[in-house]
Amino acid sequence: MPGPISPWRVTGTRERRRELKRDAVILAAARAFRARGYHHTSLDDIAALLHVTKPTLYYYVASKEEMLFECFRAGLDRIATACSKARRGTASGREQLIEVVRSYVEAITSDFGWCMVRAEDQDLGPELGARIRQLKSEIDQEIRRLVRAGIADGSIGDCDPKMVAFALAGALNWIPHWYRDNASLPASAIADRFVEVFVHGLAPRREGALPGKSS
Repeated sequence: MPGPISPWRVTGTRERRRELKRDAVILAAARAFRARGYHHTSLDDIAALLHVTKPTLYYYVASKEEMLFECFRAGLDRIATACSKARRGTASGREQLIEVVRSYVEAITSDFGWCMVRAEDQDLGPELGARIRQLKSEIDQEIRRLVRAGIADGSIGDCDPKMVAFALAGALNWIPHWYRDNASLPASAIADRFVEVFVHGLAPRREGALPGKSS
């Protein structure tokens, strides 16, 4: 498992240095959790990746549990950013959904992907567990909103937004179970294939056309 480059000798403002160091702690934790599993990773393991002492980690994150949550949030932030951009955009619901799916694939194949799909199963405390469920629910609602918008503007055929959101999330969240960094397909190519199957397949068909058949 490659370790992140330690930022402890970087230059810049105090705030920027702290931000870079905290990001490095979260990235190191994500890589360790992905490689060893959450319960089999100790704070000493994470400190060793960064060549710092365990007490140093507590300056940036209060506990291993909080590290896992921050890894989860770091990945989900990419999807949330894409959703925010979609809300401000003027493209059709289907086009906006495509961009969100692409961002979802990029996030789920990143170092944070394992944490994004496994954090809720790792015996977190009630508070952090509830926050994870809330953040997941917000992404789910955003996907439903885009599907509804696509139905309204005619770019998506009539369907059940709830079931579409569940199907998309289920397929996308399964990617970390089979994706490997040395896979023949990069994240962008995987995104293309998911778009082809799940998003282009939602395009409205002309009356009388059979599903899967072009006329």
